[in-house]
Amino acid sequence: MSDTHRIGVISDTHIPTHAPRVPDAALRAFADVELILHAGDLSSLAVLNQLSAYAPVEAVQGNVELPEVQAALPIKREIVVGGCAIGLIHILGERARHARTARREFPAARVVIFGHSHIPYAEDNAGLLLLNPGSATVRRAQPHCTVAILTITDGQPRAAILPLL
Repeated sequence: MSDTHRIGVISDTHIPTHAPRVPDAALRAFADVELILHAGDLSSLAVLNQLSAYAPVEAVQGNVELPEVQAALPIKREIVVGGCAIGLIHILGERARHARTARREFPAARVVIFGHSHIPYAEDNAGLLLLNPGSATVRRAQPHCTVAILTITDGQPRAAILPLL
């Protein structure tokens, strides 16, 4: 019998600046998750209240937060789900250095989740899964806004980027 965990991953919601609330498509994607991770740039704590109606939420602050968010959330955090260590941070730096920075910030992590660029990204780098869910509200040059689902089965992570249609 396998041990499987489904985690919703979201970042860069920028509420209420770019959207009045978390999009319904993101909430539908998180309907059956046991945990939601937010990788920063919430902008206001109302985002956590909305998401927590679906599952417990762990979050970090981004670089454009209201003072209430800065006071409530750390810059980075590490959690363990199903035997898999997950690092959560908003800015990981330039793409060429993601893996090196992730390993420095979270030496024990098997997954590092980040945001900031609004560019969805999921790649295994020598046993370290780097995951950026993109933005749920501001697509910039991307074809769609996105979120991600992180599935951990028997301690092994895999990620799927979901376009919000």
